Amino acid sequence: MAERELLRFLTAGSVDDGKSTLIGRLLHDTRSIFEDQFASVRAASAAAGNNGYIDFALVTDGLRAEREQGITIDVAYRYFSTPRRKFIIADAPGHQQYTRNMATAASTASAAVLLIDARKGVLPQTRRHAAIAWLLGIRNFAVAVNKMDLVGFDERVFRKIEQDFLAFLAALDGAGAYFIPTCSIDGDNVVERSTRIPWFDGATLLEYLETVPVASHARFDRLRFPVQYVIRSQPRRYAGQLASGVLRPGDQVRVLPSGRTTTVAAVRIGEREVDAAFPPLSAAIELADDLDIGRGDIIASANDSPAVSRRFTATLLWLNDQPLETGKPYLLKHTTRQVCASVTRVSAVLNPSTLAREQTDQLSLNEFGEVEIETHQPLYFDPYAENRATGGFIVIDPLRNHTLAVGMIASPAAPAEQAPGAGAGLTVWFTGLSSAGKSTISKAVHEKLWAMGHKVEWLDGDIVRQHLNKGLGFSKEDRDENVRRIGFVAELLTRNGVITLVSAISPYRAIRGEIRARIGSFLEVYVHAPLEVCEQRDLKGIYRRARAGEMRGVTGIDDPYEPPLSPDVECRTDRETPAESVKRVLDAIQGWLTRRNP
Repeated sequence: MAERELLRFLTAGSVDDGKSTLIGRLLHDTRSIFEDQFASVRAASAAAGNNGYIDFALVTDGLRAEREQGITIDVAYRYFSTPRRKFIIADAPGHQQYTRNMATAASTASAAVLLIDARKGVLPQTRRHAAIAWLLGIRNFAVAVNKMDLVGFDERVFRKIEQDFLAFLAALDGAGAYFIPTCSIDGDNVVERSTRIPWFDGATLLEYLETVPVASHARFDRLRFPVQYVIRSQPRRYAGQLASGVLRPGDQVRVLPSGRTTTVAAVRIGEREVDAAFPPLSAAIELADDLDIGRGDIIASANDSPAVSRRFTATLLWLNDQPLETGKPYLLKHTTRQVCASVTRVSAVLNPSTLAREQTDQLSLNEFGEVEIETHQPLYFDPYAENRATGGFIVIDPLRNHTLAVGMIASPAAPAEQAPGAGAGLTVWFTGLSSAGKSTISKAVHEKLWAMGHKVEWLDGDIVRQHLNKGLGFSKEDRDENVRRIGFVAELLTRNGVITLVSAISPYRAIRGEIRARIGSFLEVYVHAPLEVCEQRDLKGIYRRARAGEMRGVTGIDDPYEPPLSPDVECRTDRETPAESVKRVLDAIQGWLTRRNP
């Protein structure tokens, strides 16, 4: 027997439109409620004095606060099935303050059921719900014009609502709607056809849900396999969830970011080799060649790769009480990667009720905005309209680890230009062993520059690691990522005319060179003291613990430090005073500023 399709659909509506009642009726009439559960609903209905009516809303209003307030607060997921199809209902709250919940529900749905009270018609909240669902990728809408019994089952009322909603839907490119007159409390046109609405001969809500196409969010024509985990077996395997496309042994694939091409040698689901894997299955693959592949890389079609860019335009739904700040470093989670990013520009805020674009420079709670985003490393993505998995992302507060926003990528953006009038920004990068004197010198330089009236900021590697980079370890890959994120923040500040002092061990020469090449306006200061001198100082007790075997991966002990080959300034802190070192750094900065602004 063929496997039945699964349809995920969202339900939304304004308060008291009867949404929870309709879903409760749908579950009851498809015999998808356990008898003990329905007995509880019947008892609660009787206790509330409903004059013999069963309050089907209680089936989905599961939280105590929901029952007390008579509204949906959380997203209630319900499962049911018919001989034709399996279903997952995401019953989303209608209030604007719960936009986060609705966005969560819409992000995985293929269709939306919108409730409209026949007495009230199309409300701003109706348009808002439709626009949010559309922005998050839903194109199929069932519009249940509910409580038709309260308008005498008047066809003219139904047709007026149909006309009004279609006028709004015309602005939602690719969206289509099917309209159903219902009375959810009595079950008219929910599962069974109504005998009280003779002028309507269309499909019931259930018939629509059984036949509406299941939108293919995961396309089968473009392979996208974000690597989540490397299984270090023989042969090596790469595990992850297939975002789109089909994986078959013998397929030619391209690995990003390296750009190398190779062949799929084997595809496994669990411990079983298969002939093909389809989205959204999790799989592990073996490749014909031994390539350098890690978490966050993407294996794609050899002849159809995703876009690659550090800058892109996107639609952002802001979910935090504190407004979005342009230029502020955030963390961005995209597929299996987490990178440092900032919103460089807010182009407009979108009014979901009218779809009007309003000019603004900030984004507040529950607002949709068109933005430009820059990341410290390139992302590999498709437009969200084409692939939700590689086009969607979330924005995270690096200090509190809270989700701040959900985003949908539109397209790559043009390279950034320095803001007009930003002035001469410069990154001064202090590198050297722990206890060599980097923090002492850089803090003193910061005080001198500030006293001279310069626009200056100081980034200490230890402090940044405790906050922005607190999720990173001490492997070479994580140390490189730590330095890249510090460099990204320094680049943002430098671009806007700030003299940025960075104090970080940054042990590897190649990554320092990468940061220098990207920023351009850059001075490297090598704070040099022999290891034995640093161990005598041992301001943080790091070397003592390393020698005692309490710490691993300590730079200079069991992890290498690669000194600069030709630093712009070298401070020999074992031979000169801090004041002498500070003066030499200040002279180098002043010389750079003079050359830049003669």
